[in-house]
Amino acid sequence: MKKVLVAVNDTKGSKAVFSVFRNLVKPPEEVVLLHVEKLEGRSLMIDMLGEAELSTLRESLQGTEYKENLDRKAAQILNYYKKELENGGLVSIRTIIREGIPEDEIIKVAEEESVDMIIVGDSGNKGMARFISGCVSKEVEKNSAVPVLLGKSEIEKTYDLKEAPIAA
Repeated sequence: MKKVLVAVNDTKGSKAVFSVFRNLVKPPEEVVLLHVEKLEGRSLMIDMLGEAELSTLRESLQGTEYKENLDRKAAQILNYYKKELENGGLVSIRTIIREGIPEDEIIKVAEEESVDMIIVGDSGNKGMARFISGCVSKEVEKNSAVPVLLGKSEIEKTYDLKEAPIAA
C-alpha cells in the first residue's frame, strides 16, 4: 500500500483511527492527514447547499474571527495527529485542511491524491443524534471508490453492583 488518507477531527472516533492504523501489517509509504472544517452558515441544513452556495459561504467567512478560530483548531488537530504518526516512525506525512461538507471533501481528496485506502473514525452517534447530524464515516464508506477502514472507539460500560436490580 503506497498512500493512505486519514481523516481526523477532535472526537474519540479519530483517536481510535490510530489504534487501527498501528495494527496495519505494513505501513504505507505516505500518509495524507486531512481535517475538514465544517462551515456553519445561517442555515442548519448546511449539507443541503450546492457548490455555488458553499463557495459564497466560504467567501463570506474569509477574514472573520470565526474562520480564524476554525483554522487554528484545524492546525492543532493536524499537528497532534502528525506528531503521533511521527512518533510511530512514519516520515512521509502531509497535512491538508479543507472547508465544506466532510464526507464530500474526504472523497474529493482521496480521488485527487489517488490514495489506496481511507481511514476514518466513527462518531459513535446512535439513534436520533445520528439521524440529525448524519454519519460521515457511513457516507464515505458508501461513496468511496477505494476501501474504507473505520476506527471505532471502545465504549466502556461499567455497572455499579450496588444499584443493579436483583431478580426475585
